Amino acid sequence: MGKGLGKGINALFPGEDLNKAEKVEHITLVDIKANPYQPRKTFDIDAMKDLSESIKEHGILQPIIVRKKGFKYELVVGERRLRASQLAGLEVIPAVVRILNDQQMMELAILENLQREDLTPMEEAEAYQNLMEHLNLTQEQLAFRLGKSRPHIANHLRLLSLPDEVQDSLLKEQISERHARALLNIPESHKQTEMLKKIIANK
Repeated sequence: MGKGLGKGINALFPGEDLNKAEKVEHITLVDIKANPYQPRKTFDIDAMKDLSESIKEHGILQPIIVRKKGFKYELVVGERRLRASQLAGLEVIPAVVRILNDQQMMELAILENLQREDLTPMEEAEAYQNLMEHLNLTQEQLAFRLGKSRPHIANHLRLLSLPDEVQDSLLKEQISERHARALLNIPESHKQTEMLKKIIANK
């Protein structure tokens, strides 16, 4: 878990103790909608199957977090657990229901993934950009709140300037973050995509 992220959550939600004991409810899976602010775009199928088998044997050790949405619920945190529970054939899942607005919902989803270090470099870059835009933060302020260095934030945000084809390849892990950073040193975007094709072709 990244250092300082616990401080980051409390800084983003001043006055709230997010670690306090909360009532756990059991909610029907079909009543839970996906999180529209989920920063993760890719999920490891094999890891999902492993988690599903673990849930079958041991149950769900940590409840998911949802918010009420009309007569149903919207997932806030715990998409891997939700998907694995569906895969395991469960009908209900333990959940904590919180009252959250759209901004708080997005922040919790992003922070949970950053804590777990589950995001790809592109997903992490987009998460930083979203937090900066929605909270009106500078790179320095965001770095302080998350317990990250400003260069770490800046280097990830630079990835967003790469051509869409390069970003997509990094998201799909066809190239590494080091490859992407090397491509940033090439000034013309068409040359970046040409080099991308060579990297992938030559493995």
